[in-house]
Amino acid sequence: MRLNLYLRYTIATGNSCHDPSSLHSSLYALRSAFMPVATLTLELSIEHAHSLKDRRQAVRSLKDKLRHNFNVSVAELDESVVYNRATIGIVAISSSPSYLAGQLREVEDAARRIALGLGCEILDSFIETDTM
Repeated sequence: MRLNLYLRYTIATGNSCHDPSSLHSSLYALRSAFMPVATLTLELSIEHAHSLKDRRQAVRSLKDKLRHNFNVSVAELDESVVYNRATIGIVAISSSPSYLAGQLREVEDAARRIALGLGCEILDSFIETDTM
């Protein structure tokens, strides 16, 4: 495995490492570079929102609850142009792509439950996994 990673590093960067400690740090950096990343995008409809303040309150509450319950990063992806729609992006990383897919399915289910409690509806959702 180390030789395979070393060869991939050498081919990708054009550099070779002759020092064992340098090789170890290079292998660690290479493993980190190939860490799978998964994203979940949620399209929300916030029908009860009659102002941007109502919209921000619902979006912030959903984001905070997802961050608190799961080890994920959550951000609002679109501008605040329309007060009754929002797009939320959720990102997670792990060494296991199958774990990521399961985790984001759980996050999606939780987001649907939380959104219903906030008076929102998830119109669309999709998961993308980038394993390089």
